[in-house]
Amino acid sequence: MKIIKISSLSCPSCIIMNKIINQLQNKYDVEIENLDYDFDDIEKYNVGKILPVFIFIKNEKEITRLIGEHKIEDFEKIINNQE
Repeated sequence: MKIIKISSLSCPSCIIMNKIINQLQNKYDVEIENLDYDFDDIEKYNVGKILPVFIFIKNEKEITRLIGEHKIEDFEKIINNQE
């Protein structure tokens, strides 16, 4: 599974979520692609103004998104339901 993380250096919620993303990488076989809201071409992802955005991809298709701050359990539920 791949998670596309769209965040910004000026976003406090994005910084808070980094710890959870690191925990997920240590616990699960997930690939994280980090994109910067301010610098990368994210138009194709149809992202609004609320950050961070986590897009879950499996077999080259988006399965769901999480927007804003979330607990690790929210991520684990999605990951475990896809295995």
